[in-house]
Amino acid sequence: MAYSDLREFIKILEKHKELKRISVPVSSDQEITEITDRVSKSKENNKALLFENVDGGRIPVLINALGSRRRMELALEVDSVDDVAARLTEWLDFKSPEGLLQKVKMLPKLAELGKYFPREVKSGVCQEVIKREGEFSLFDFPILKCWEADGGRFITFPMVFTRNPRTGKRNCGMYRMQVYDEKTTGMHWQIHKHGAAHHRDQEKRGADRMEVAVAIGAEPITNFAATLPLPDDLDEMIFASFLREKPIEMVKCVSVDLEVPATAEIVLEGYVDPAERRIEGPFGDHTGFYTLEEPYPVFHVTTVTHRKNPIYQTTIVGRPPMEDCWMGWTIIRVTLPVLKRQLPEIVDMNLPFEGVFHNLMLVSIRKQYPGHARKIMNAIWGLGQAMFTKCIVVVDEDVNVQDPSEVVWKVLNNIDPERDIQFMLGPVDVLDHSARQTGFGSKMGIDGTRKWKNEGFDRRWPKENNTGAEVKLIVDEKWKKLGL
Repeated sequence: MAYSDLREFIKILEKHKELKRISVPVSSDQEITEITDRVSKSKENNKALLFENVDGGRIPVLINALGSRRRMELALEVDSVDDVAARLTEWLDFKSPEGLLQKVKMLPKLAELGKYFPREVKSGVCQEVIKREGEFSLFDFPILKCWEADGGRFITFPMVFTRNPRTGKRNCGMYRMQVYDEKTTGMHWQIHKHGAAHHRDQEKRGADRMEVAVAIGAEPITNFAATLPLPDDLDEMIFASFLREKPIEMVKCVSVDLEVPATAEIVLEGYVDPAERRIEGPFGDHTGFYTLEEPYPVFHVTTVTHRKNPIYQTTIVGRPPMEDCWMGWTIIRVTLPVLKRQLPEIVDMNLPFEGVFHNLMLVSIRKQYPGHARKIMNAIWGLGQAMFTKCIVVVDEDVNVQDPSEVVWKVLNNIDPERDIQFMLGPVDVLDHSARQTGFGSKMGIDGTRKWKNEGFDRRWPKENNTGAEVKLIVDEKWKKLGL
């Protein structure tokens, strides 16, 4: 059964010895960051942390809750993340019925699909306490100042709900929010994000306000869904319901025409004025460098609701590995079946943590024709957020892309740099501080596959060093006696 709320997930983390409660007084100004940074990079003591005494207040802070492979599996309630991918593959393989018998057999599947739609309820614990303008301050919550040169305190783990002004369909994304004062924050809608597209549409229409709701602290799959790079107008709450195999309960907000998860810990309701911008940043980002100041939209909070004795869930980003690395790794494993439907020649993919996801992608393929590797590079650069990938390395299917050491060995032996490296210009991640201008720069593709004669390679391609199979068996039998 899916977790009902964040608190139930916390209990599961404790049961599996994946959570550490900390009662020592700590500050939300960099102290929690420094502690969590050390813990997330520890091989032996990487735990979720629940700080119970922050700034002398009563609101505990949960962080690093999804910061390992094991905790992501607990969040998704699976033994392996690949189980989710297999389930998604089953649905993608589900074809339209051709005959009456096939249609009858399809009915149970359709009934199952019907339960993957969020369900609106009349009330939710997220509204146990309601505070309207003049009754709240954002500084009542232990919002972190993460790094020394940050421009202020940042809400870093929000589920931001908006509606597409053209279609009315719901979108949920995760965008950092710098706290400016008691009731105003920045809204870091990067130009390529769906929230930013909705904002631009509102601005073109000349609308006065764009309603926004922000939920903080929910059961883990709902939180995770907000980070998924889904197509526009594919409701993240539907996909989250699919992942948890149970509909998410949504409740109507108090002051805006939006719904939020009914069991969320904290909800901020308000609006963004499409014409208003304010300088946001700097912010110590997941690249390990500060993202510099830029103008971004402003979120005006008009109502705050929360559970009695709420828990504030947050995260930090910086030099990997950190919590976001494991969330990103899970996204790749879960969504790989979708990519394989579009590009079936792909065998596997890896985005090493050191590449902070948009800097390096390793792809293995079943090579079938000359220039196949370059076709894959260009196809990936044309897919959603994959377009930001700064460097794509393509290798043959027998190379294990989950082992970067093997990839480096094979690629550096296989390439003639002038022949096998291509460059192109296009959109890049706005967090890429090395790009020639914000959001636009160059990208590199490396064809690390074995070269064929009809690719212009006229020499013989050598085999890898190896000993004979019989010798290996002889040494296997002698191994214990060798004392090695």
